[in-house]
Amino acid sequence: MAEPVQTQPLLDDESLDILDEFLESDLVGPEALDIISAHGFMLALAIAPREVPSSLWLPELFQGQPAYESPEQEAQVVALFEQMRANAIDALEHGILPELLFELELGGLDPVETPIGDWCAGFMEGVFMDEEAWFGTQEETAAELLLPFMAISGVFDDEDPEIGELIADPVGAQRFVNQLPELLLDLYLLYRVPPESPKPSPRRKGAATPGAAGIPRGKHAGGKGGAKKPAGKGGGKKR
Repeated sequence: MAEPVQTQPLLDDESLDILDEFLESDLVGPEALDIISAHGFMLALAIAPREVPSSLWLPELFQGQPAYESPEQEAQVVALFEQMRANAIDALEHGILPELLFELELGGLDPVETPIGDWCAGFMEGVFMDEEAWFGTQEETAAELLLPFMAISGVFDDEDPEIGELIADPVGAQRFVNQLPELLLDLYLLYRVPPESPKPSPRRKGAATPGAAGIPRGKHAGGKGGAKKPAGKGGGKKR
């Protein structure tokens, strides 16, 4: 039997509480992401094929500019979100799955109406920050790996009802949910880990050195849309 994959929280409970309370406060607008959606959003930014600057993702996360009480509070909040992203990169780099803030059990509920759906909507919001990079060079593979996130988020229900139908069956919906943690690692490997270079074929004993004495230098043999916003404030978290 395969050993279970190790998981790791992206922030400690105290830090999560600070961000949760800030996102639920009147210092941010009602359309700001809640802690569940924000967790998914930051994980997508950790996996993203190219860096998205904070000057772009912070306004998307908060849906505007928060009314910080002090420069110190702003520095703390921004630093914690950046730490969440950095910890996600570090965990995935070592083959460790980020610990999610909810249980992976639907209990027969529509996933779109659960914290799992909010988290997936937040993740897809992170994808939409640089959709061209996510789908530009590996569109088919990316679409396949992102399909569970897309279906569970409910983001595409209006423009492509067939995606929503994939989770109409409770068994199929739960199967998609169960795939989410390892799909994070699969996406990270797809975008962040370069493929191994092909190994050169060994030279036979006595073979001429390529490019020497008029012999041509040869190559080594070797193989080689519109979206609804994620749920705003009001989500809870598993602790």
